[in-house]
Amino acid sequence: MIQKTGKIIAIDFDGTIVEHIYPKIGREMLFAFATMKELQKKGHRLILWTYREGKRLEDAVKFCSANGVEFFAVNKNYPAETEEGNYSRKINADIFIDDRNVGGFLGWDKIWQMLHPESKGFYHELQNEIAHLNYQRNKKNWFKILRK
Repeated sequence: MIQKTGKIIAIDFDGTIVEHIYPKIGREMLFAFATMKELQKKGHRLILWTYREGKRLEDAVKFCSANGVEFFAVNKNYPAETEEGNYSRKINADIFIDDRNVGGFLGWDKIWQMLHPESKGFYHELQNEIAHLNYQRNKKNWFKILRK
């Protein structure tokens, strides 16, 4: 359920939601979809703001949809905005999440902490997932050493 108190957040696709291997769709950035879903639960409206257009844009939108994220708008300020009407290529957003920010992409766990420092429970879940992934990576490396 979307509340009107949330922020409008413009989010880039390549290098932010997925690894940057444009024109292909890369693998999900760690915690991207989990964080975006939680942001939506908190009442934020998410806008997909990307360089992609045409079929490549459709593929990105479908990829996000298949992973449980539906955007408030895609490459525009609101769903009904049209080029014939009062249209602006400048997105009206409170927050921009992009891998081209000064300092680069912070990571979804840091973004969550910045936007919702009161939600320590969700951050704890993210950290547990990191620990699990690191355990699996270390386990695989251990087996490689044993095979030699």
